[in-house]
Amino acid sequence: MDQLSQIRKPIEDDLKRYLTLFEQDFTHENPLLQLALQHILKRQGKRLRPILTLLSARCFGEVGESVLHASVGLELLHTASLVHDDVVDESNMRRGQKSVNELLSSQAAVLVGDYLLAKSLQHSAKTENVNVVHSLAKVSELLSDGELLQLYALDSDKIEEEVYYKVIERKTASLFCTSAKLGAMLAGASEEQTAAMQLFGEYLGVAFQIRDDMLDYSDSTVLGKPAGNDMNEGKLTLPVIYVVNQSSDENLYQLALKVRRTEATPDEIALLVKETVDRGGLDYAAECMEQFVQKALAQLNLVPSSEYTKALRLFAGLVVQRNQ
Repeated sequence: MDQLSQIRKPIEDDLKRYLTLFEQDFTHENPLLQLALQHILKRQGKRLRPILTLLSARCFGEVGESVLHASVGLELLHTASLVHDDVVDESNMRRGQKSVNELLSSQAAVLVGDYLLAKSLQHSAKTENVNVVHSLAKVSELLSDGELLQLYALDSDKIEEEVYYKVIERKTASLFCTSAKLGAMLAGASEEQTAAMQLFGEYLGVAFQIRDDMLDYSDSTVLGKPAGNDMNEGKLTLPVIYVVNQSSDENLYQLALKVRRTEATPDEIALLVKETVDRGGLDYAAECMEQFVQKALAQLNLVPSSEYTKALRLFAGLVVQRNQ
């Protein structure tokens, strides 16, 4: 049994209930919308965020209807943000298949993202819990804030780790921490336990994104996007940020700025990738990722020991060990 199967095993029945509810929102009488929704449904990944919500809930109680609706609401919000991000980034691929904007058009993709966002809000309302509604609204705010901060950084002459972490805390960690928090809260966890699960998700979300960024330096296609794709889009992530700030080579720094302005040639991007690897950028990122994972695992000391906490520890290991 692989690691993901071990993680899913304690919540297999809950996942089936989740999938039934989630997939109900991917059928529509509008032909254009139906085409887009079915296209999106085909590319669903490992469902890590719903798994996190369900495991978090099971650590403290039952998976009731409110937990399922919160989980679906969060995943729809995440999916909507990916559709919108592809429009902003002018990306033509997502997880190995055409993005919605490539399949249809940017105009249609924006509207499809808006539709998914509306369905997300409906599910938050169905929990009949104002804290869930506030939480999903806050995540939506943070996702937009993170994307705008990332766009703002493109025009800056400074290459800063602080800005990098602010972006990933908003764009990635916010979804992980809210997934873990809502599962615990809706299942009856204490305030202290809910806060611990929220931190568990936040730290794990940061580690997840660092790992994702490290995979972009692979020579093979990973995560459904070409190697070096982040730099092609002008995104400088932790490995290269560390290297250019540690180096006294001004030419290297200027090359990184050129990449961020999307003015670099493929050969220049390849050079920056090589310099990042050779100068220890990936080693540094791996150390940072491990630190966040350990901080996440420490939060589980406040959670009752069970097969579900064991699965959460495996979940943390999966985040850092994954190759796709």
